[in-house]
Amino acid sequence: MTKLKSDIEIAQACKIKRITEIAEYAGIEDKYIEPYGNYKAKIDYTLIKDRAKRKDGKLILVTAITPTPAGEGKTTTSVGLADGLKRIGKNVVVALREPSLGPVFGVKGGAAGGGYAQVVPMEDINLHFTGDFHAIGDANNLLAAMLDNHIQHGNKLGIDSKRITWKRAIDMNDRQLRQIVDGLGGKTQGVPREDGFDIIAASEVMAILCLASDISDLKKRLARIIVGYTFDGKPVTAHDLKAEGAMAALLRDALKPNLVQTLEGTPALIHGGPFANIAHGCNSVLATKMALKLGDYAVTEAGFAADLGAEKFIDIKCRMADLKPSAVVIVATVRALKYHGGVPKADLGKENLKALEKGLPNLMRHVSNIKNVFGLPCVVAINVFPTDTKKELDFIAKKCKTAGIKVALSEVWEKGGEGGIALAEEVVKLCDGSSRIKYSYKLDEHVEDKIKDIAKKVYHAKHLFMLPAAKKRAEEIEKLGLGNLPICMAKTQYSFSDDPILLGAPDDFTITVSDLKVCAGAGFIVAYTGDIMTMPGLPKVPSAEKIDVDAKGRITGLF
Repeated sequence: MTKLKSDIEIAQACKIKRITEIAEYAGIEDKYIEPYGNYKAKIDYTLIKDRAKRKDGKLILVTAITPTPAGEGKTTTSVGLADGLKRIGKNVVVALREPSLGPVFGVKGGAAGGGYAQVVPMEDINLHFTGDFHAIGDANNLLAAMLDNHIQHGNKLGIDSKRITWKRAIDMNDRQLRQIVDGLGGKTQGVPREDGFDIIAASEVMAILCLASDISDLKKRLARIIVGYTFDGKPVTAHDLKAEGAMAALLRDALKPNLVQTLEGTPALIHGGPFANIAHGCNSVLATKMALKLGDYAVTEAGFAADLGAEKFIDIKCRMADLKPSAVVIVATVRALKYHGGVPKADLGKENLKALEKGLPNLMRHVSNIKNVFGLPCVVAINVFPTDTKKELDFIAKKCKTAGIKVALSEVWEKGGEGGIALAEEVVKLCDGSSRIKYSYKLDEHVEDKIKDIAKKVYHAKHLFMLPAAKKRAEEIEKLGLGNLPICMAKTQYSFSDDPILLGAPDDFTITVSDLKVCAGAGFIVAYTGDIMTMPGLPKVPSAEKIDVDAKGRITGLF
């Protein structure tokens, strides 16, 4: 039996085109290109304004069913769909998020697609890339340093050190840094206080970069960041600390989208990487809008399942940036549906139609949400794995068709763009139709009512319970005049509920909100549920143990 090649072996065997060739193919003039070596480049976002008169392409959102340890292949499907559209003669650009080093060294081991549907150079994309995450972390930590420095030198603003909300950030899964005490060592070493770290993907600076329209908007958003509160309860902002100018200077180049390519030479814009379970889970607005100006079709993805990524993509990103998807792709796998049907991970390779039927309600609920809550047309992409049987694939397709749901097999992992042609053709048909985007709540509702709308309409929870601390914060937010902001739910990705072990499509459950946080710069309110954390930890056997580099500089172990 032929040994299957790993993702990194496939990527390293690919003959990559020079980035100037990809830019030329995408119609990007030299004046907008800032090469970072031979195979990646920054693209000046002034291109978007310069092409204001060009009609936008069709926006295609790729989302998925509730994730499982078996994997769903959302990024792989996004890349393969773009290559499939190119194969049928369409002018297409794919816009994706940048991977965080935390998951790369933790569980995933790489996040640039898979098999023959990848973006390259995959090692660069997964490791440092063009330095965007470092710039975001530095801007975040500069603000933290200026905050503590202000307190050290007299605290003129009267900041209550017990009500500081701004944390430091690092792009690594490090549970040891979740809660710390710093400023120890004597009077000249700072003021001792409780502190902590977020992972960079959860930093508000990341969200701001991904939602900003240009450098001026970036500065305005940075200035609005609330870092804490005074002794009399007034918010303290980055502007109060005179920090936004220096932060924007650090982020000047990071604000420009990154251009790379798929294995088949399709232009790919990869920019920004907020997590969808603790942030809004989408690549930058600038990258999406640039893709719409460059291609007749723009493929993008939202993190995790449709209840998290797609909900935030629509309720936050689309609302803020005036975007409207023409079609939505919901990725599902035989393996994941069997997992939702109660099959242990070790047995997912065995045919089991009963478990498949038991797990199907999860898919059906996501489809219903996209069509009925958000009003958008969708197609189910069955991402094929080598262990799937014909009976299982036919079973899902038949169930979908009986329910009036469009469905297509996606064989992009094994066949690249050729395996995405069937899906691409279905997507083009959807894009040719009409749709009217809807939101799951109105912005002028009370904070608690907006959260309740998401919990009941999208998650299908029976009840919403706000802990006293969350209720108090909701009232404070309303009094500050920020109650009209959208909601960013921080919730487990593994369930519709806030309990990660409640699989499938549960109904009789309660969503509990423990706390709220205002991200005034990003322009949303974060609602924390369950045991969600903004600093993940490494697993017992992290992927970092398998990653290595040889004497010639060749990296291995990134899947």
